[in-house]
Amino acid sequence: MKSPVSLTTGVTYDRSSIQKWLETGHDTCPATMQILPSKDFVPNLTLLRLINLWNQSSSTRRPAASEDQVRVWIHKIRSAGERKEECLSFLSHLVEFAGCSDYNRRVLVGIEGFVETVVGKIGESEMAVRVLGLVSGENGVKEKLHRLLILQSGDRNRLSPLTSTLREAENSSSKIEAVRILDSISIDNESKRFVAETEDLVPVLLSLLLRPGPDPNHLHAAVLSLLISIAVTRSVRIRLVELGLVGFLSRTVSDRSAAAVPLAEKSLKLLSLLSTCPEGRAAISGDPNCVGGIVERLMKVSKPATEDAVAVLWGMCCLFKDGTVAEKAVRNHGVTKVLLVMQSEGEGNVRSMCRELVKALSSGDGFVVESYDTKTTHIMPY
Repeated sequence: MKSPVSLTTGVTYDRSSIQKWLETGHDTCPATMQILPSKDFVPNLTLLRLINLWNQSSSTRRPAASEDQVRVWIHKIRSAGERKEECLSFLSHLVEFAGCSDYNRRVLVGIEGFVETVVGKIGESEMAVRVLGLVSGENGVKEKLHRLLILQSGDRNRLSPLTSTLREAENSSSKIEAVRILDSISIDNESKRFVAETEDLVPVLLSLLLRPGPDPNHLHAAVLSLLISIAVTRSVRIRLVELGLVGFLSRTVSDRSAAAVPLAEKSLKLLSLLSTCPEGRAAISGDPNCVGGIVERLMKVSKPATEDAVAVLWGMCCLFKDGTVAEKAVRNHGVTKVLLVMQSEGEGNVRSMCRELVKALSSGDGFVVESYDTKTTHIMPY
């Protein structure tokens, strides 16, 4: 935390993090999930002073390495040849250096030949993967990675070291950075298909979601983001369904804890993609908790995620007329929830979908229309 600010709920966040949260459509406090009466925030000066005091007293946060020293490390890695232990040592230095600050990462990517040198070592050490993952968000890096790993090689085996890292690395940070690299090079439909068709990659990604592990949220968030990027073809979406992704997404959207909100939003996006194929719709309809979880998330996630949830329900209830989904939606107070979404929307596609959803869920085609809570009886669907 560098610049602490407090919301109207009294909870303090780092300025850049909360700005990103609010700018992506959220109107709630991430910790309490309360609707914010105002998106204004004020600096937490007391905490800022404590942070500054801690920074001044902590010398361990600033590794004693100059730019010249870093250049020497990169040269040593380039010339290490078969001396793997020596190469690993210098790569470890780069991981420590890159993980220290944004400034250090900018220094690294500004050194000519840095990215090319480290890419050449990803088959030898997961430390190379960690270095590249740490700098993958810096200006120009994803373009270089895309060129080196996809355009110049054209060989999906070029990505096999990343798959191996995902499968075999004991350190979860290495797995997260490998996922970030794959996500960063998925910059257009052609590269997304290239990544998705890499041998064993999709099953390995699903295993990371389905296999329990300590504190998995960061890894799961990275994997879900990558799956959203590469699920561009019908064949990939069918494969994800066959591997059991819908069950994981169902559990995620049904998790009511505040910590699960970011994962739930990514899960809703994936459900909207999977619902475009018959196999995905069948899995969503057949899951005992998925529809209820989607309905429950309406108005409790960001606006884009709410739109994804509405799109899934509208497609299955109105476009494909799935009676099982409609019945589950009604049973989970779907009419009231959809009415609330419709009330909050201006004229547009989402409001139109909500209007059609209310008609479908209230049509009486074998469903018992829920009785409205007295607090929502003023909302008129038509």
